[in-house]
Order: sequence, then structure tokens, then C-alpha cells
Amino acid sequence: MTDQAATTHLPVQRTDPPAAVGPDPSGTGYAHAKAILLGEHAVVYGTPALAVPVHGLGVEARVWPAPEGVHVDSELFAGDASTAPGLVRPVVTALSAALDLVGLGHGAKVRILSSLPHERGLGSSAAVAAAVARAVAGLAGVELGPDALYKVVQEAERHSHGNPSGLDARAVVADTPIRFQRGRVAPVPVGTTTTFVLADSGMAGSTARSVAGVRERLEADPSAVERTFARIADLVEEGARQLAHGDLAALGTALSEDHRLLAWLGVSNEVLDRLVAAATAAGSAGAKLTGGGQGGCVIALADSEDHADELATALRGAGAARTWTTTVPAA
Repeated sequence: MTDQAATTHLPVQRTDPPAAVGPDPSGTGYAHAKAILLGEHAVVYGTPALAVPVHGLGVEARVWPAPEGVHVDSELFAGDASTAPGLVRPVVTALSAALDLVGLGHGAKVRILSSLPHERGLGSSAAVAAAVARAVAGLAGVELGPDALYKVVQEAERHSHGNPSGLDARAVVADTPIRFQRGRVAPVPVGTTTTFVLADSGMAGSTARSVAGVRERLEADPSAVERTFARIADLVEEGARQLAHGDLAALGTALSEDHRLLAWLGVSNEVLDRLVAAATAAGSAGAKLTGGGQGGCVIALADSEDHADELATALRGAGAARTWTTTVPAA
């Protein structure tokens, strides 16, 4: 994946945890971004969702033991964890939970390097938590199983989002597209190489605020919202089949309909709608907001890598702060 605004490779790449050596042992962990293709918000109420990994945007964490206390070194904050701002608290939660899980006590130093933008609906907080948990496991010389890793990330995610569905916790460590529902995850096959363009609206999203807004709408008009959730669930199942069969035209139609339903739920805004319209005008088979909404990113389906360049140009022309192109290989 490349950042189309900078046309350079992103700096954080996946690395294997180094062995603990000498007097300064450490552990390293990695996790990547995710993009929700279909099903956000409805997934909170138990319907399925479809997500794809975004391998080119990621987080690398390195952890060293310390006699006492927790020290964080990151772009957002550097210092003693006891003075960390709210945005960094999920990191501290993940670190403490992982240290408890592997029996290493509570003293540690963690350094975080990230190419993943935060508050953009791409799973930043979950990816950081997963990378930290994997780094602690590497320090301890153990490997966390999927359920143990999920438990740590979910504990951290509760500090970010209150009552997360669990989708991000699974998606940021998945190597392939996944179908997620009520904590259960299954890989989704990909019939043909599929390319997407992600466009940053330039506005921070707020999953917690958007989820609260949908809840208020559900309480005000339960029958209409429940019908909307049911249709979104149908689109998820249709989208999974279309992705598996390589039917990109039908997949694009599903993406666009999902965006209209999310807009009706009140989680889109003028900026996101403008970016979706720009992608459609530039020939995308389908585009939608991805993640919590009210800011964050739009995802648009491209016909090819060349078409992705055209879409990226059109999206930046419509006001996107930056764009990235990501490809999901056939598998």
C-alpha cells in the first residue's frame, strides 16, 4: 500500500519478534489496520459484518522489562503511564493485561511506531493493543492464541469505545477478509484480486458518539431501524458471496446501498457524502464510509490499480486530506 499524497512506501512493515538477548531483552509485536466493507453499527446489535485487512498501515510495538512502573514512548505521548492522556490509556490497559496474562508483573517500557492514523475508523486503537500484547508475549517467549489475544485487545478497546462489538479486535490480526458476528469470526475467500482506495476525510471520527446516536434513533423508531439492520445484514451476506465469486460490480452496488443506509442512521455527514459522490463520479462501482462515521474515512472500490490512481486523484480533488490504495489478493 502507498500513500497517494506522498507516493512513498509506508514506514512500518511487519517484523518478527526478535529473540531476547543480552542484558536488554525485548519483545516486538505487529498488527495492521482494517477496513469494514459492510455492516458497521448494525454489528453492535448482533448482525454480521465484513472486514478486510489493510496490511500497508500498521503498528509495531517493542516492550522491555522494567523494575517498576510503565513508561510509554509514542508519537502521541512520551512519559510515565500514570500521566498519560485518555487517548493513550488503552495502550496502558493492553500492556497491563498482557503482562498479567504472561506473568511478567507490571514494570515495562513500551515504544510504539505507527503508520496508522488514529480516530479514522481504521482500527488504530485495536491495532496498537494487539501489537503491544504480541510484544509482551514475545518478551515472555510465548505465543498468545487468538482467543487470549482477543481478550487483551477487547479489554483495551472498552477504554476507547465503551462497548465494542469485537470486530476490530479480530480484524486487525486477520490475514484475510473476515465475516464477524457476535465474537465469532470466519475467513472469507476472495475470487479475484480486489483493489480499494481509502480516503481520509480530514475529520476525526468518534465511534462512541456515532454508536450513541444510532442507539437514540433505535429507541425513537425501533421498527424502522430494525428493518435497516436487517437489510444491512443481508448486504453483508451478499457482499461476502460477491467477494468470493469476484463479482465486483455487484459488490460495489452493495457498498453504495450500505452507505445510504448508514447515512439514514445518521452516521455519515456532508464531507463523507461528498467523497462518496466523487468516487462514484470517477467510476467507482461503489463507495461508502468505513468505521464509526461522523468523520474518518471512505472506502471506494477500484476496477484496477490504474483506476485506483484516478480515484485517489478525484478524492483528493474533492477534499480528501490523503488517500491510500490497498489490494486484497485472490485467495
